[in-house]
Amino acid sequence: MSRASNPALLGATLAFHHVSVRYAGRPQRALDQVSVEAAPGQITAVVGPNGSGKSTLVRTLLRRVPLESGHVTVGNAQAGHIPVTTLHARDLAQRVAIVPQREEPVLPLRVEEFVALGRHMHRSAFGGMSDADHHAVQQAVHRAGIADALGRRTDTLSGGEWQRVRIARALAQAAPVLVLDEPTTFLDIAHEMAVFELLDELAKQGQTVLLVSHQLNLVARFASHIVLLHRGAVAAAGDATAVMRGEILERVYEWPLVVTRDPAVGAPALLPLRGSGRHRDQ
Repeated sequence: MSRASNPALLGATLAFHHVSVRYAGRPQRALDQVSVEAAPGQITAVVGPNGSGKSTLVRTLLRRVPLESGHVTVGNAQAGHIPVTTLHARDLAQRVAIVPQREEPVLPLRVEEFVALGRHMHRSAFGGMSDADHHAVQQAVHRAGIADALGRRTDTLSGGEWQRVRIARALAQAAPVLVLDEPTTFLDIAHEMAVFELLDELAKQGQTVLLVSHQLNLVARFASHIVLLHRGAVAAAGDATAVMRGEILERVYEWPLVVTRDPAVGAPALLPLRGSGRHRDQ
């Protein structure tokens, strides 16, 4: 069934409703009543310092950690908003493509074989690759900028190439929701910008994009909605102007900084100060 003929695979919203998670043996919750809604047609970014709960949010979607309370839904007004815990893995994969922060293939594969794994949920158990599958793989490879890696094995890739191959697999999945956990890790400036430009293009085409990132200045340029986490809770949420405020960011990141304006696009930009700035005159 094509996406156009399946109402559940049309533009979908991914929502975390008052989600709380507590890891075994830890007194403090990793997530404490966190709500995030990622809507079609925009980039929604989750940011925050190390240990703030950003990746735990993705793990709840992957169902690798149990929820203490709250729920996660995906869907639209036409087909309804379905709790992800009720979806079979194949059904979830048809709705949400995820690029996790860490991942290593069990066995080395050729790049095109690895990207083709993104088409698995669209095929029958014993069905081969269709023309549509091959087209989706080729399109994903070119959009992710790794066409020159075709024919190589995944264990020969640099860190940046491997990151882009993983993004290509998610693009080949052709799900209405795309979730990426630190997708620009290991990428140089040019490829980092290329990834954000690609996500911006996908969002403008109606894709739902949820991005977890440390890159606050790039997030401020590209994201329509930002959720700032601090010690497992939402410290601020809104557009870049609402979240990128010096008094908020200094408290969350526990480091002296100033918020200026990006000279290229006018978006707020964070500028960390030298450590001696802790004692500057206020």
